[in-house]
Amino acid sequence: MELGIGMFGDLSFDTATGKPRAAKVKLQEILEQIKLADDIGLDVFGLGEHHRPDYAVSAPEIVLAAAASITKNIKLFSTVTVLSSAEPVKVYQNFSTIDLISNGRAEIGVGRGSFIESFPLFGYNLKDYDQLFEEKLDLLLNINNNEVVNWKGELRVPLINQQVLPRATNNGKLPIWIAVGGTPESVLRAAKLGLPLIVAIIGGMPKQFKPLIDYYKQEYVKHGHDVANMQIGIHSHSFLSNEPQNIAEYFNNYAAQMNRVGASRGWPPYAKSQYDGGRTKEGALFIGDANEVTDKILYMHELFGITRFIGHMDVGDPSHKNMMKAIELFGKEVAPAVRKAVV
Repeated sequence: MELGIGMFGDLSFDTATGKPRAAKVKLQEILEQIKLADDIGLDVFGLGEHHRPDYAVSAPEIVLAAAASITKNIKLFSTVTVLSSAEPVKVYQNFSTIDLISNGRAEIGVGRGSFIESFPLFGYNLKDYDQLFEEKLDLLLNINNNEVVNWKGELRVPLINQQVLPRATNNGKLPIWIAVGGTPESVLRAAKLGLPLIVAIIGGMPKQFKPLIDYYKQEYVKHGHDVANMQIGIHSHSFLSNEPQNIAEYFNNYAAQMNRVGASRGWPPYAKSQYDGGRTKEGALFIGDANEVTDKILYMHELFGITRFIGHMDVGDPSHKNMMKAIELFGKEVAPAVRKAVV
């Protein structure tokens, strides 16, 4: 099983001024954190796209390209690229370039996006939410499989004998994962296409997702794909410390970010009881000491048969010092224990 770290580049806010801290500082910290994850042998690093004042990363491919030049082995993954409001030709070109710089370590995670800021920002109509994703995924897969592209849709001008360059290292093909939040339609799409699936499990009880993942497995085989190639991942909020006080204090960071997001979605204030419940075995938060997080990842492997776990580890913008320590614990204590247990 592959183990990795994911981030969105969360920015904490100064309570006195109401302003987020500098994105410049955060981006430099992220690069240090990616380098550490690579140095200690983690398998993958994921970075997501947002267009809000509480996130520093609007262009994950740029940060991943910078990371490609300072890392050696870790896979560089978008978690996710909001494909519905992106240009598939440029998405492929950006990630094939990262792939060439990194000697074959680039991967794309594509999703429809749970945040909608990118749609008006780039001139797309939300009424086309589903069709945009379907068409653009079809085009991206066409590009991934063919250097010379012939494609026609309804929401974008056709491509007729257009050469898309540069090509990625693996005969031009990049790994493309479908990222979902829990809709059966999205899972079915991934299964039909035989694409790897990564599920964001950030609330409730993970075992509630078992029917969905079982559905993916069933449909994957039903549509003629080799089960030996099946890849299933989960992406969940995580934070590690072997000091109980640090875990208790992290609630403040976590609740602050959940409340910022929730304010625009009509959520009630995030409660300590939710945090504590999420940290139990049946909860969705991978927040605790190294042993607790290890046991929970192994439970996910038992429950779902996952081949990849990504711990989303910067929710609420914990300090750089605490992030570096959390990544170190994940790489030096959790990863070896999980790898030893999963044969």
